[in-house]
This record gives sequence, C-alpha cells and structure tokens, in this order.
Amino acid sequence: MINFADEALIEVRSGNGGNGCVAFRREKYIPHGGPNGGDGGKGGDVIFTVKRNMRTLSNIRHKHCFKAKNGGDGQGWNRFGADGEDCVIPVPPGTTIRDAETGEFIYDFTGKDENETFVFLKGGNGGWGNVHFKSSTNQAPKHANPGQKGETRFLKLELSIMADAGLVGFPNAGKSSLLTAFTNARPKIAPYPFTTIIPNLGVLRVDDENDIIIADIPGIIEGASEGLGLGDTFLKHITRTSCLIFMIDCSDDNYLTAYETLCNELSNYSDLLMEKPRIVLCNKVDIPGAHARAVEVADKIHQSEPDTPVVPISVLTGNGMKDARIHIISLVDRLEKRSESKENKEEKAFGSAFMEARAGFEDDDENVQYPGSEN
Repeated sequence: MINFADEALIEVRSGNGGNGCVAFRREKYIPHGGPNGGDGGKGGDVIFTVKRNMRTLSNIRHKHCFKAKNGGDGQGWNRFGADGEDCVIPVPPGTTIRDAETGEFIYDFTGKDENETFVFLKGGNGGWGNVHFKSSTNQAPKHANPGQKGETRFLKLELSIMADAGLVGFPNAGKSSLLTAFTNARPKIAPYPFTTIIPNLGVLRVDDENDIIIADIPGIIEGASEGLGLGDTFLKHITRTSCLIFMIDCSDDNYLTAYETLCNELSNYSDLLMEKPRIVLCNKVDIPGAHARAVEVADKIHQSEPDTPVVPISVLTGNGMKDARIHIISLVDRLEKRSESKENKEEKAFGSAFMEARAGFEDDDENVQYPGSEN
C-alpha cells in the first residue's frame, strides 16, 4: 500500500505581503524632491487544482508543508516589490479538503471541469510606501506600512475515487479477473484471499467516444464495517460511483448468503450505498454444479429485488461475459441520461422561475431613463 495514498495531512501557508518603502527623491537641482517610496508586492496565494492524470495523493503525502512565496519589498523611485509566486497544489479528481483540527468541510473536487481550481488562501497585501502619505501638512512622511501577514492552515485531504461502477465482493470472487477481462487494467491475480490490497481502476471501452471507468476495491468480509479484514478503509472509494457490480462466487459454500452479507456491510457503512443501482454477476459457473447455484441466487434476489439484473458468468471461460458487458453499459448509459435530464429540468425550472418573477414587475415608461437622456 506504499504506492497508494488516499489521505494526507498537510500544512499550507500563503505568502506575506512585501513592506512599503520609505524613500525620498534625491536629484541634482531638485530640492525637496518629496517621497517616492514604492509599495510592497502581494504575497502568493495557495491554490488547489485538479489534475486528471493523478490517481493518488502520494505526491502530497510526503511533502508536509506547502508555502507560497512572499511579496518583495518596495524600493525608491516608486518601484513596487514583485508579487510572490503562488503555490499550486495538484490533486486528483474526487479529493475532499477538510480542516485537520476541526474536521470542517472546505471544498470537494467532484466537478467535471477539466481545469477546476480553488483559491484557498489569499496572500497578504503589500504595504504602502511613503509616497501615499504625503499631504500639504506632511510633505516628507517618514513612515510606510508593513506588508500583511499570510495565513497558515492545517488540512486533511481525502481521496474518493471517481468511477462509473464499483466492484463489490468477497475475496477471490473474481473481481480483479473481471477488471482484467473488461478493461486495460492489470491488477495482481492469485489464488489466495486479499490479493488486491489497493483499489484499481480500469477503463471499459464502449466506442470511440465513450468509456466506462470501473473501480475494484479490496475484498469485503463479514464485519468489514466494524474493522475486520481490511475494514472499511477502502469502502469510501465506491461512495461516488454511479452504480455497483456485485460479484458472487458460486463455487463457495456461502453462495446463497453472500449477497445479503455484502448488502449488510455496505448498509452499515452508509445507507446511500444501498440506494445505488446494481448488477449481480454470479461467477465461476464453469465449475460443475455452480450454474444451478447461480439460478438459486437469481431466484432469491428477484424475490426482494425483481428489477436487479442477475447474470451467470465465467470470467475464466468467457461464458456470459458478453451479456454482463451489455448490462453494465446499459445501466451506466441509463444513469447518465437520467443525470442529464435532471440537469436540464433544473435549468428550465430556474429560467421559468426567473420569468415568472420578472412578470410581476410593471415598467414605468415615463420614469425610465436611458443613457444620454438624463435630466
């Protein structure tokens, strides 16, 4: 788990503003030249920006302090100090920023904007030079303002992987094998539990324009929500998926209770997980007797969830994989269309509400003033 980091504690500091300068014009044949001290430069800001090719917080985890540059001091001849360089911190999509001391939520990088940025701390303003303090009664001011101090905050960054579908199942159910078969990912596969110890992402190619991102998290065991096994360390990575893909090992003796146990663990972690649409894949039907078990699992699930697709597959032989692929693509496509429809309705509702409110105003044409018609 050294190469995967989904949490980081950091200190961030914005830059101090530069000090204003006390200086006077000294030039031959010009007596009493007056003040000409320049202003200090502005301190650098602390800016977070999303970087789409980043997948973990490992580049941040080992650097504990991020500092923006201080602004330069003002100089004579009305020369301003240079502005401090901003400190830009790249983070992967799905990063949440919280205050490390209070746990207060600050920002969440879940938008679809390719260049999403968030200015967290502003640098201090530069101090005024003495040229700003001259007056008829004080023609030679000998003081200038110091630059404003920057801010310091301690933050906790948490990463929740952004994916279209999340794979859920017990260890050795075949999740990593399915990810390898469907996508370009190459997770470690071996015949022992907890082969996968970090989340993996794979891209299922739909066509030349559309992809589906699938997240594979380490296997869940009974009691995971209470800390057993790898516990709930990685369950947060499926909270932001659009749908769930349950993998049931039909060669296991607990095949009939596996789905119910997984649902209980997810429900104990977050009720929102159980509201997500899902597909159930009954794996290893190539083993004698496993196909009949898959039928039993399907019958039991359809008693309480008649709309949940249950597909018998064998990742090893490829049996049923085409149907599973079609179901996954269809579900994700349906959810995307629903999301787009919801956004369009919200936009129309906003426009309608605005026009209704606008209709309540009565224009008083006699008292309207247009540019150039002022009395």
